[in-house]
Amino acid sequence: MELDASNRTFPPFSLKRLLQTSFGPGQGERVCILIDLPDPKSIKDFAFRDDPSLAIQNYGYEVFYKGLQDGGLEEMNYTGGEIFAYREVGGSNLDLDDDCYDPEGREFSLERDIYPNYQLVLVVSTYSATAPLTAQAKRFGFRGATLHGLNQVILDTGLSVDYKQVSADAEKLRRGLTRADHFELDFECEGQKTTLKLLCNGQEAQKSHGLCPPGTPDVANLPAGEVYFVPEGAEGKFPFKYGEETVGLLDVEGGKVVRSTLIYGDYERIREHNERLVDDPMVGAIGELGFGTQVLPFSGRDIQDEKILGTVHVATGRSDHLGGTLTPDLFKQRRNASHDDVLYAPHKTPEVRLPEVRMVRGGESTVILQNYKPADYLIGLLENDRAAAQP
Repeated sequence: MELDASNRTFPPFSLKRLLQTSFGPGQGERVCILIDLPDPKSIKDFAFRDDPSLAIQNYGYEVFYKGLQDGGLEEMNYTGGEIFAYREVGGSNLDLDDDCYDPEGREFSLERDIYPNYQLVLVVSTYSATAPLTAQAKRFGFRGATLHGLNQVILDTGLSVDYKQVSADAEKLRRGLTRADHFELDFECEGQKTTLKLLCNGQEAQKSHGLCPPGTPDVANLPAGEVYFVPEGAEGKFPFKYGEETVGLLDVEGGKVVRSTLIYGDYERIREHNERLVDDPMVGAIGELGFGTQVLPFSGRDIQDEKILGTVHVATGRSDHLGGTLTPDLFKQRRNASHDDVLYAPHKTPEVRLPEVRMVRGGESTVILQNYKPADYLIGLLENDRAAAQP
């Protein structure tokens, strides 16, 4: 199996191929695009396009809004195609403010005007809106996609793949990891060796695979390609990178991060984190364990890089959008109810070694990752199924 993304070729990005693969052939659905802006009123006359810091939102305009307006609606059998801006929330998966604006400067309500009146909602944003949008999709019955952190590498690779194949590969790995008792993640940083144990207690593994077919309200997180669990408990220690110059060691007890200890860097970052953990213990709740399933180049954005085969991510915070029980009302303040992925990948965390990740199922321990590469077990799941499919 080829594991080097540099040797892989990708077809040119096609908005039609992406949307029709993810959502199926258009059936007259009304579609809209949402973007987040520091000042949502700056969508008026598309004034935000003059701000070079808003490159993500410009992709939302150029690729999705213009792509639909310039013949895409009719070609894909969609209607609508409007674009709206809401206020940037300042954190991953925080609930969105209700007010939004259109290019004419008119104010609308997401809950009154947008969610009930569109069947497809596409969100191109700085911060992930997957959790709040999933909750609203179930409430109002629409389908959608979240595409935060968009850049050119993602367009050229992670959004240009065949999502039917992505879904098939994710399912092979999901079947191979499902009903695990627990996972053990070994870390090494600055000579300190630690292990984080995440309890799954035989739960069914889930997959993010990019397909959101008609009939079920749901939200695809694009690029997709991961197998994930909502841990039912966690114990141990794992390193956490606060920034380029600060790394701490997090202690996990009873399924929550309870304290951070400085490994190196700025102690003030550690102190602030510990204050938050004391003030609102749910901030440290472990909400996800995820494994990437695709062979893709690193993009510098977690939305794609956490989907790369060989990487692993652990998330803290809300998990209701993943089928978990950590809902915003459990936090002391709703602004704390984020879902924050902590990605371990060679380019993202070069300070942290990942010697081994093990799955324990039925009393048997199986190595699944070694040094940020899939172990023989995962490669075998993919290769054996592909070999069996050959005529």
